Amino acid sequence: MYEKLILSAALLLASYAANAQVYPTKPVTLIVPFAAGGPSDAHMRQFGAALGRQLKQSIVIENVGGGAGNIGPARVARATPDGYTILQHNLGFATAPALYKNLEYNPNTDFDYIGTLVFDPSLMMARSDLPGSNFRETIAYIKANQDKITIGTSGPSHLSALLFMEATGSMLTTVPYKGGGPAMNDLVAKHIDLLSNSASIVGPLIKAGKVRAIGVTGKQRVTNLPEVPTLDEQGLTGFEMVVWTSIFAPKNLPAPVRDRLVAALQGTLTDPDLVAHFNRTGGQIATHEQATPAALQALVRSEVDKWGRILRNAGVQPE
Repeated sequence: MYEKLILSAALLLASYAANAQVYPTKPVTLIVPFAAGGPSDAHMRQFGAALGRQLKQSIVIENVGGGAGNIGPARVARATPDGYTILQHNLGFATAPALYKNLEYNPNTDFDYIGTLVFDPSLMMARSDLPGSNFRETIAYIKANQDKITIGTSGPSHLSALLFMEATGSMLTTVPYKGGGPAMNDLVAKHIDLLSNSASIVGPLIKAGKVRAIGVTGKQRVTNLPEVPTLDEQGLTGFEMVVWTSIFAPKNLPAPVRDRLVAALQGTLTDPDLVAHFNRTGGQIATHEQATPAALQALVRSEVDKWGRILRNAGVQPE
């Protein structure tokens, strides 16, 4: 019996090795845990084309929305670790443990980390007529009137709101929304005072004067609005809320398959079409050092700790 088990294991390993040498021989499915049409979907359509050019194989984008972005990763965690099912996820991957009691996956143990593709900072914005002719005056007005100031929250913008209140020492009234679109509409209509939203979609509204930019939430200015300073450089030292987009796979990929995926991800970082896409949207494409399994693992651990602390301090209880 023992000899049969050894033989079976050897055959399985040989099969994995043989598959790894020619990987991929069929289309690769990229699970996007969000509905079609949003920023993640748009990024992944572009990335999928670039990844396909690197792997010389078709990349099938499958949107698995719902469950606050938790259904997709649970499915990938259960998938066969052969490289034919991979996952895109973002900052929500690291905040999920603090927000949900009964996750069907563990971000730290159920995945092989491939690497980070892009960092997508947000813009903290104000309604167009909020008092304050510069950053200092605006922050002073917000702090002096904090009991009257409203800030929209939806997904990552909720994190920006919590960090903004912590950084400015203010307690504002949060207004929850089901999506960034309705929140943006209300900011334009002056129904709320503040909102953080992706730099990739707010540029035209800022340039048209429909809303006023307060600052970029990342540590670097964005390519589509280079004139807008970061919150960090204007005085909220250390302020950083960036929605990173990274690639994961089921745990225990054969090493050659994992290495092939890492190399392919790294190859996309200089793909002209993908670079042009992120330059248009303000996304900050990852460096080769950031697009590694080790760097992604360190990023996830850091973000789990950071946002877990902020959410607990804000009194947010896991559902």
